[in-house]
Amino acid sequence: MNMTALQQSVPDYAAIKAKQNAAWSSGDYAMIGTTLQIVGEDLAEALDLRGGQKVLDVAAGNGNFTLAAARRWSEVTSSDYVSTLLARGKERATAERLDVTYQVADAEDLPFAEAAFDVVASTFGVMFTPNQDKAAAEMLRVCRSGGKIGLANWTPEGFIGALFKVIGRYAPPLAGVKSPALWGTRARLTEFFGAGAREIRIAEKTFAFRYRSPQHWLSIFQDFYGPVHKTYGALDAEKQTALTQDILDLVSRFNVASDGTMVIPADYLEVVITRQ
Repeated sequence: MNMTALQQSVPDYAAIKAKQNAAWSSGDYAMIGTTLQIVGEDLAEALDLRGGQKVLDVAAGNGNFTLAAARRWSEVTSSDYVSTLLARGKERATAERLDVTYQVADAEDLPFAEAAFDVVASTFGVMFTPNQDKAAAEMLRVCRSGGKIGLANWTPEGFIGALFKVIGRYAPPLAGVKSPALWGTRARLTEFFGAGAREIRIAEKTFAFRYRSPQHWLSIFQDFYGPVHKTYGALDAEKQTALTQDILDLVSRFNVASDGTMVIPADYLEVVITRQ
């Protein structure tokens, strides 16, 4: 392969991340993120967090795992490359009088020393990095030997994985970006972490999205969830209408409520990795 062809085959990760940052900065993800708090609490318990442990939350968003760890008296650093999300997380920690350190940081280039943390975790965050292998390697690098890495990742077959596919028909993924739902597969997790792990424990779990109605859920995601918000903004009125129908059809397939409300069990993997 000549140099020109090689350069063309390597994704422009800087450009990709700039676009992703703009997407996650749009809307107000914190409005949705707070509803997922129970996932952070469950992961903290699965990791058996202890007071005084040094904990890093990677791609922390508005801080669900951050708060769960701080409530258990760990020494928490909350990191994300979207500063506005960190600011929303800080508001929550301040309200609870929790001591948390905040750091703007790229999950693919963490500004921390090797083996600096006892626990490194991410809930529905690091899975969205464009250079997946690099992000996984960074989590391994900053976790000490014998420490733990914790993850909560949506699966390809579950509700959010299916939503990604619907959105992808209207806004194709950026060139070079693999599906974030790969983080929700056992095979990919083994590729990422197997060589650096003593043990990988994976539990199949569900989070229930509970909203007043399918239309209520869609309005919240359309207004506040960056990827959906940006997709609608890029479409003309006719395609917006078609996307709305496709999403509502998807909701109808997964919704287990029969009283007009929306209750959708969304599959995810809860992962606990013990570092070599």
